[in-house]
Amino acid sequence: MARIIPPRVTSHPSWKSLKAHHKEIASTHLRELFASDPGRAARMRAEGAGIILDYSKNRLTDRTLSLLFELAESCKLSDHIREMFEGQHINKTENRAVLHVALRLPKSASLVVDGVDVVREVHEVLDRMGTFAQKVRDGSWKGATGRPIKNIVNIGIGGSDLGPVMAYEALRFFADRRLVFRFVSNIDGTDFAEATRELDPEETLFIVSSKTFTTLETMTNAHTARRWLLNTLKKDEAIRHHFVAVSTNAQAVSAFGIDTANMFGFWDWVGGRYSMDSAIGLSTMIAIGPENFRKMLDGFHAMDEHFRTAPFAKNLPVLMGLLTVWYTNFFGSQTVAVLPYDQYLKRFPAYLQQLTMESNGKHVHLDGSLVDTDTGPIYWGEPGTNGQHSFYQLIHQGTHLIPIDFIGFARSHNPIGDHHDILMANLLAQGEALAFGKTAEEVRAAGVPELQVPHRTFEGNRPSNTLLAPELTPAVLGALVALYEHSVFTSGIIWGIDSFDQWGVELGKVMAVKIIGEIAGKPAEGGPHDSGTASLLDWYRKNRRKG
Repeated sequence: MARIIPPRVTSHPSWKSLKAHHKEIASTHLRELFASDPGRAARMRAEGAGIILDYSKNRLTDRTLSLLFELAESCKLSDHIREMFEGQHINKTENRAVLHVALRLPKSASLVVDGVDVVREVHEVLDRMGTFAQKVRDGSWKGATGRPIKNIVNIGIGGSDLGPVMAYEALRFFADRRLVFRFVSNIDGTDFAEATRELDPEETLFIVSSKTFTTLETMTNAHTARRWLLNTLKKDEAIRHHFVAVSTNAQAVSAFGIDTANMFGFWDWVGGRYSMDSAIGLSTMIAIGPENFRKMLDGFHAMDEHFRTAPFAKNLPVLMGLLTVWYTNFFGSQTVAVLPYDQYLKRFPAYLQQLTMESNGKHVHLDGSLVDTDTGPIYWGEPGTNGQHSFYQLIHQGTHLIPIDFIGFARSHNPIGDHHDILMANLLAQGEALAFGKTAEEVRAAGVPELQVPHRTFEGNRPSNTLLAPELTPAVLGALVALYEHSVFTSGIIWGIDSFDQWGVELGKVMAVKIIGEIAGKPAEGGPHDSGTASLLDWYRKNRRKG
């Protein structure tokens, strides 16, 4: 029997209406939209979980929004949101629930999935994490020689690294400065060497984060850490004082030498890129303390509830997810720039790269048929104002249309002179300049030589969102991460893809294992390489020991 393929989003009447509508307004400038609508800024603003979203500087009208909401309804977005929060198996290719939202439910809540109350299990782990974190923070957890821990090294990769690194940097103001935090993820030995340089093994704790305790990069680095420690402390017994695990593989953890009493688990319904608020965040909890970690969870949960209950017209994740679809599929935009005007968020764009691109970088629908429209755009960015002296030239005057998310705060944790006022003035100025630009007539009126006029003209009409909050706190960080989690989900539902699997990371990993064996001198398995790879492999073998 032939497979029945459900209707594609491009066949929905609302999609066709959006396509026709885009042709009508594609050339309309933001100058016109603001000039003809004095109430635009006040109307195109939404707030949730302590975050304000101003989306007025986008190339859309009320009609655009109405059609986007119709599209969301035709794709049954509300039903999909409900199914996720209920714990239904919406990760179709792996037949799993998708329940990162359960990681931040309050202890009084209950959510039974596949016969298990997952909230109870989550809080059992959180309580154990809290007890352990407090022991490290107050010095009662001792190393093998009786000295307290001063250095914490998190070993992981992907979501087991990007989330903890980002959260530590973002919340460094709240961290215990008596403790040193380092992060190792890359298989490149330089990463481990530099992370452990100048650390005293007697005062160092390693957190090894791998669900299966088999991840190649993580376990290679973990065994290197083991040798590094025992080179000083000699006895295997020292391992249990200096290593803990975030894993579900008790047998492998025990074989490594880690006491399984110091193993913190998580669940297959948590994807790595959605796991920073699970036991993967143990380093974060040690850094900022259990109380602040729970405040971060409260921020996550506040945005979850906003996403679950707010009408689409006021729903921050829905609005941002639909805008991603609008620019990706109707304007042909291929990237989104995330530009935080806060140095503490310097790793936030890198974190979002995995969250967005591993989630929505898909070329087939849920039923396995090829997509018939573009999906997941490329996310990138740097903190302001550094980026202004780097890539803003292309954003302002280049040929690519790049939607932007500006992120800023009313108050700085480090109020030095007028630094923060200047920082935020730049954020506001960039949004205005990108939207409205500067015409050739305005350039000439400023007395610019005619030869320079084309070069100093700014087209404008470059869209942006502005996200604002009073200050960057643990709760606000949680809300901000959840905002992007749910906006990714929204876009994925519209495109009809599975935002929660990541099969695309597998092929290269499998082939790498084969080549590792060949480098070590084992016979090639599975047939010869292509001539290009074979030549490169031969060059590497000949040169790896020279010098």
